[in-house]
Amino acid sequence: MEWASGALALQFVDVSTELDRAERDVQEQSVALKKPLGLRDLVLTQILFVVGSSWVGAAAKLGQAHLFFWLLAILLFYIPQAAVVIYLNRRMPLEGGIYQWAKLGFNEFAGFIVAWNLWLLSITVIALGGMFTTTNISYAIGPGTAWMPSSKWCVSLISAALVGGLGWTCVRGLSLGKWLHNVGAFA
Repeated sequence: MEWASGALALQFVDVSTELDRAERDVQEQSVALKKPLGLRDLVLTQILFVVGSSWVGAAAKLGQAHLFFWLLAILLFYIPQAAVVIYLNRRMPLEGGIYQWAKLGFNEFAGFIVAWNLWLLSITVIALGGMFTTTNISYAIGPGTAWMPSSKWCVSLISAALVGGLGWTCVRGLSLGKWLHNVGAFA
């Protein structure tokens, strides 16, 4: 029994040492990176993602009951998620966030799967963004443009413009890209 507890303590020390080494490696590589995002930018980005215009229709459909569901979501999802992110960020303040946490907490494959899933989510959101934007433009212009959402060419053109614009924004960096989220959160 004593041997097992000693082995467990040794394993904990090995994991702790490996974690410290990995943190130092990431921090050394991160020194040269600019950090243009502040707390205000991150809060506005979360507001944009959580209370985006895609939820307006669902809230309108639920009427007054949507307040109950928002409070339930805040209590059961957003607060626990924030607690986990705060905890992990304090324990492992690394560039790469969720990818680094998964890689260091589990293994390289888990980190890869997390990054891959985030990439797939981004591609899906951008693809849906073209359809969503086309529908919104059609609605804003009026009944004469009701054909736009059903036109493959129109949706493809608007999607390509979105991908090109987002790509250009990414190439320019977060100092420009953060304003896209900030304006969206205020709108």
